[in-house]
Amino acid sequence: MTHDDNDLHRQRMMRQKEAFETRKARATQEKGLLIVHTGAGKGKTTAALGLAFRALGQGLKVGIVQFIKGAIPTGEAALAARLGPALEMHTMGDGFTWNTQDREKDMASARKAWDKALSLLRDESFDLIILDELNVVLKHNYLELEEVLEELRRKRPMLHVVVTGRNARDELIDLADVVTEMKLIKHLYRAGIKAQKGVEF
Repeated sequence: MTHDDNDLHRQRMMRQKEAFETRKARATQEKGLLIVHTGAGKGKTTAALGLAFRALGQGLKVGIVQFIKGAIPTGEAALAARLGPALEMHTMGDGFTWNTQDREKDMASARKAWDKALSLLRDESFDLIILDELNVVLKHNYLELEEVLEELRRKRPMLHVVVTGRNARDELIDLADVVTEMKLIKHLYRAGIKAQKGVEF
């Protein structure tokens, strides 16, 4: 790298830093966030669990309700059992909807999971609540969208809530503070690779 290249790089980095510091200085509001992880790509639940890990490290209490998962044991459920009472996890699904193929059963499971979610959302001891695969439940209309949105609108001002799953409803996206869409570029199944312990479950 020449001296001129180094100067150009330094100037570019200084401009980026100034722009970042300006945005950061304007961001003075403090509030509990509604975060949505959606999209066809992998990593939605993984990102939410990473946030849980970060929150636990800051001494916050985390609650997780898994709406779909539950048919097979997972690594996150095994770890959660060892991290209580700071982490409380409720795995309440019956597995993927294409496996159950029973709408009434899926709706009953969704209602039971939502009732548990309500108890956590309204429990003032929690700082972060993760509603894993709730987007899938809402896509299939297993719960009334407006009922869910109304509860999220009423959440405590400093409570953080993360909602994961494909096909997030537009109304939820509009309500959210942060929305990330995971884009599918490559997937292990398409390459004939099976689900790997510790990575997929």
